[in-house]
Amino acid sequence: MSLDHRLIELLVCPVCKGPLELLRDTQLQPRELLCPADRLAYPIRDGLPVMLENEARSLDAPAAPLSPTPDDAAAI
Repeated sequence: MSLDHRLIELLVCPVCKGPLELLRDTQLQPRELLCPADRLAYPIRDGLPVMLENEARSLDAPAAPLSPTPDDAAAI
């Protein structure tokens, strides 16, 4: 079963109501809907998105530490 692309345009993140991005697997099949703001990935099962916060996969925090900005250095 394939996911209707018109549906993706209507869906928003259930947490922040922000836009979602479609992630595909290696066979280019829809796999997850990603909320970049909350760093959550909602699974797509049997062609249907599971838009439940407790079913979402949390993305890891960035591995590289953030470098201080000039404003941060001035505050020290």
